[in-house]
Amino acid sequence: MNNAKAFTLAEAMIATVVLGIAATGVLLPFTSGAAVRAEGMRRTLGAKLASDLMQEIVNTPFNQIVAAYGAFSEAQGQVKDAGGVVFTDSNYAMLSRDSICDYVYVPQESGTGVTKFILVKVRVYYSGKEIVIINRLVSE
Repeated sequence: MNNAKAFTLAEAMIATVVLGIAATGVLLPFTSGAAVRAEGMRRTLGAKLASDLMQEIVNTPFNQIVAAYGAFSEAQGQVKDAGGVVFTDSNYAMLSRDSICDYVYVPQESGTGVTKFILVKVRVYYSGKEIVIINRLVSE
C-alpha cells in the first residue's frame, strides 16, 4: 500500500451529506420568511380592497345601501376598482370579496318603526379562504 494523501469516495459522500444538512439549516428560515412576506402582502391588499368597498357602501345614500350591497359578491379574479374596471394585475387573480348589509336595531330602539342603522360586513377571500373582514354600523 502506498501512503496517498487523498479522500476516499466514502469520505467525500459523508462530507457532501453533512454540507447539505448544514445548508438546509441555514436556508430554511429564508424560505419560511418568504412565505410570511407573501401572506402579509395578500392581507395588506385584502385590507385595502375591503376598505375601498366599505367606503363605496358608506358613500351610498342610506336608503339604497341594502338594495345595492345587501348580497354583493365579486368572484375570484373579478374584483373591480371604484370605476367598475376589473383589476388585471396578477396580485388580484386569487382574490374575491363580498358584503352583507342588514338593518339592525340598537338596544336604545324599541324594535318598532323604521330602523336607523345598517350593519355592514365586508369580507375578502384569497383562494376561498377568508383573509380580511370589516364590520361597520352605518346610520343616516
